[in-house]
Amino acid sequence: MHLDRKTLTTMIRKPHSIIVLLFWAVAVSTVSAESPLPPESPIRPGDRIAIVGNTFADQLRIHGYLETMLLQRWPDNPVSIRNLGWGGDMLNARDRPTNFPAEEETLLAHRTDVIVGCFGMGESFAGEEGVQSFQASVDAWIKSLEGKTYNGKSQVRLVLVSPIANEPLGKLTPRHEQRDRELSAYSQAMSEVAIAAQVPFVDLYQTSRYLMDEPIGPNFTTNGIHLNSYGYWALSHYLFRGLVQDDLASPQPPWRISLDATDLTVQANGLAVSDTARTEAGLTFRATELIAPTLPPPTGEDLPPQLHHFRDSLTIANLAPGIYKLAIDDVSVVTASHDDWARGVTIDTSPAHQQAEAFRAAVNDKNLQFTYSWKALNQVHIVGERKKSPSGKALPAEVIEFNQLAQKRDAKLRDGIERQTRNWRVTRIH
Repeated sequence: MHLDRKTLTTMIRKPHSIIVLLFWAVAVSTVSAESPLPPESPIRPGDRIAIVGNTFADQLRIHGYLETMLLQRWPDNPVSIRNLGWGGDMLNARDRPTNFPAEEETLLAHRTDVIVGCFGMGESFAGEEGVQSFQASVDAWIKSLEGKTYNGKSQVRLVLVSPIANEPLGKLTPRHEQRDRELSAYSQAMSEVAIAAQVPFVDLYQTSRYLMDEPIGPNFTTNGIHLNSYGYWALSHYLFRGLVQDDLASPQPPWRISLDATDLTVQANGLAVSDTARTEAGLTFRATELIAPTLPPPTGEDLPPQLHHFRDSLTIANLAPGIYKLAIDDVSVVTASHDDWARGVTIDTSPAHQQAEAFRAAVNDKNLQFTYSWKALNQVHIVGERKKSPSGKALPAEVIEFNQLAQKRDAKLRDGIERQTRNWRVTRIH
């Protein structure tokens, strides 16, 4: 069912918890209630993951939000990811340059445990009359992976991810309604195949459609179908939860601290708070980071209410009237009024958040080194007239070196983000 703008706006006027529950249910849905879920989470600790598919998959490696979340999920046994996405890929049209290595070679080299397949966008341009053919292609692809043991010990697992919705951007998307019907049909077709094959399925179509209908916040895409950095930040949260849906019992981001300035009672998620004390100008406490912080969104604009749930926050009740500044380890983080603190203030520029952003940059650098080692950037040096040139002759050794760099970066990422105990100080400044 699709919610129009009027209906959604009405819902937003209801208590925020209801909205969160609605969008959480949409985000983590995989196969329907008619089919039992897999006995374990689609992605598991220590998994070696390959992401394949279209532009959506390809661009995941550039932004790094999903991979950073997955790496932080099991710091004691982190996953390892190779992104084999290729802009424009479809199940039956995955063209590669001459002499490009077969995908199976890379899957074997990575000792792949699970493949995350993102298809349906390119195929949807065949219109609704192409849905049946697409279903057959998805089914054939699933069957083609039966018995494949890229990790050398067990059959490779598979997760299917639907295409996103078509975002209405006025003149940029003149066929919006038709394209959205087509994308809905292809997403549903993929879901039906997943149910029949007992393959986990993450429905980003419905999630993205609800979010795109929201009047608050920036656009998610550049042209209706290609996500921008904000779109990848937002949808990566939902994709992450779909991929680890059966393993969400332990604490998850975001950080939540709720503190009463009168009696110093405190509730916290993601951090352990201790040594709470009043000062002449405010209060102080120590917070031990139990989990890594949530990555901040790449925008300064207001976000839709349903995305507030993905941001770290501090709430302080019963502060005396005034303006208060939060500093963490003497680093100024945010300034807000006592009323704002009572409602809850977003915390996403702390030293820990800066550390998390540096980690995401390291993820992106690893992906860049792997891309240099895997994707042909200049075919003429490989099979063309420059093959025997000095640069052409040097290319095989350079490819090996880039692969080694990627492996070294991957090993370094296993160290994760250092979780620390920091001093938080809230001081009245006006």
